[in-house]
Amino acid sequence: MASTLHSQAALPARLALTTAVVFPGQGSQRPAMALPWAEEPTFTRWADADEILGRDITHLGITADATELREPASCQVALFVHHAVVWDAWRRGGVRPALVAGHSLGEYSALYAAGVLSFPDALRLVDARARATQAAAEASPGRMVACLGCDAEAVAQACAASGAHVANDNAPGQVVVAGSPAALDRLTELLADGPGRVAPLEVGAAYHSPHMAPAVEPFGAALDRTTFADSDVAVVANVDARAHSTGRDWPQLLRAQLTSPVRWADTVRTLAAEGITAVVELGASPVLTGLVKRIDRSLERRFVEAPSDLEGTR
Repeated sequence: MASTLHSQAALPARLALTTAVVFPGQGSQRPAMALPWAEEPTFTRWADADEILGRDITHLGITADATELREPASCQVALFVHHAVVWDAWRRGGVRPALVAGHSLGEYSALYAAGVLSFPDALRLVDARARATQAAAEASPGRMVACLGCDAEAVAQACAASGAHVANDNAPGQVVVAGSPAALDRLTELLADGPGRVAPLEVGAAYHSPHMAPAVEPFGAALDRTTFADSDVAVVANVDARAHSTGRDWPQLLRAQLTSPVRWADTVRTLAAEGITAVVELGASPVLTGLVKRIDRSLERRFVEAPSDLEGTR
């Protein structure tokens, strides 16, 4: 039977009024990311995941290589379980943040952290999402590029002219674009004479774009089977960059997230507008802390990747 280690209602509730916790998405994974946490009580989440999904998920956190972890079905599940381990350990200190948010796949970790989703329900949704988006990628092939230091208006115009799509508005000077290989080649040509550069990403699909439309119906069926709870800690959503605490909001938000841009820059601005002064990133490698710095330098930034990082971030 899956463990009952994490029960938010049973934990002391010391609210960190000006702290937000955030979770990164695909690209933040690394081989053996679970090993530093092997002696933590919360490490049992890996065994829980093995039982819930009926396959060896623990392998992904300990022995899988970088190539296997780039596969969507492996990467998304492994990151979610890893985030749950780190969150459960952080939460055992008796602190709950004022707000939470996650980038793309990380949004599911945020929903678990806020208590909107139970661990089993969130894990099953992540698994369903991974399978649906992989099938969509095979039906509508595409990839992604990062436009670094490029003029935002020039990127928007190049997208319109090439048939590509803005997928992530990450921070000033960093916009990720998704599309077919031909569309992205054309976009690269259109931006070649401007400032900045276009860098290919090691992502095998055009996420957060119309290329993911074939995933909406099958993943929607999984959403319809899932219970979403209201939460005391609000989650700032990727799709609209607004704080949501009502469970019934999430099925539609998560459907839309498949084909809509991740508004990360606006998400961070929302955190600041809500009174957040410190952002703690929980994950395998720091991604969001750097983006937060580019968006709002007034926000304090901390990162937790090993148990030794826990105490100083609560």
